[in-house]
Amino acid sequence: MVGAEPLPAGAVVAVLVTRHRRELLAGSLKMIAAQTRPPEHLVVVDNGPDEPARDIVESCPLPSTYLSSHRNLGGAGGFALGMLHALALGADWVWCADDDGRPGDETVLATLLTEAETRGLAEISPVVANIDTPDKLAFPMRRGLSWKRTAAELGTDFLPGIAALFNGALFRASTLDVIGVPDYRLFFRGDEVELHRRLVRTGLPFGTSLRAVYLHPDGSDEFKPMLGGRFHAQDPENDIKRYYTYRNRGYLLSQPGLRRIGMLEIARFGLYFLATKRDPKAFLAWLKLVRQGRREQFFRH
Repeated sequence: MVGAEPLPAGAVVAVLVTRHRRELLAGSLKMIAAQTRPPEHLVVVDNGPDEPARDIVESCPLPSTYLSSHRNLGGAGGFALGMLHALALGADWVWCADDDGRPGDETVLATLLTEAETRGLAEISPVVANIDTPDKLAFPMRRGLSWKRTAAELGTDFLPGIAALFNGALFRASTLDVIGVPDYRLFFRGDEVELHRRLVRTGLPFGTSLRAVYLHPDGSDEFKPMLGGRFHAQDPENDIKRYYTYRNRGYLLSQPGLRRIGMLEIARFGLYFLATKRDPKAFLAWLKLVRQGRREQFFRH
């Protein structure tokens, strides 16, 4: 990109992180390029250069930058690198996407931009729906003491102060000046929660538009119900996901803005592992990882 022309005012740069998922990446880029208001530039960070996706990116009709990382930066590091590169290009807006999801239709970016400008928002997200059954949410959303599992339960307009930050989230560049980029140490799992924590503490206005949909594979299976579904505990299906989920959660709950729910977390997971799952060893393993996160011992799995 040496000597590249600066982007025009109001430019949107889409940032996408990928690793070893060429077909999914191709589907995501196809929908990004098909937007009625397409991004001015695309930045793809590839964490898996042993199975490179350069040709997939170069086949996309959008002007693009392919960043191949010979160290796996995870989702957190990949988005940090891509977002900083977008800012360096001169983006006024940064639109984040993952390689296993895609915009629900061709109007998503145009809708998000209009909503953000009309409402004066620092960040706006679409509803994240199940890619196989779009009337359902890809991740259950807690509203008060109840869990919502369908888009219809959320309303018809706008949810202030609620956002999924990497699945189609649109940031003003000036917002990233204030909140920064994802914390590379988290690698993956919880990095979007940590960025959301920073966004909340700024007092900047943000939210989710129910007029735009981003499709993502179902992630609700990790959330195990307790007490008739009134409470849930996240229990990923493999050791790697559990390691980063629980370790990073321990770090998050030690940070300003999230400390009040830390003790409730111990009670909730104690109930899940001891009473529901009946696995004391799993509860001890959970405690160990949470303590590791609180001590900021961010060792790789």
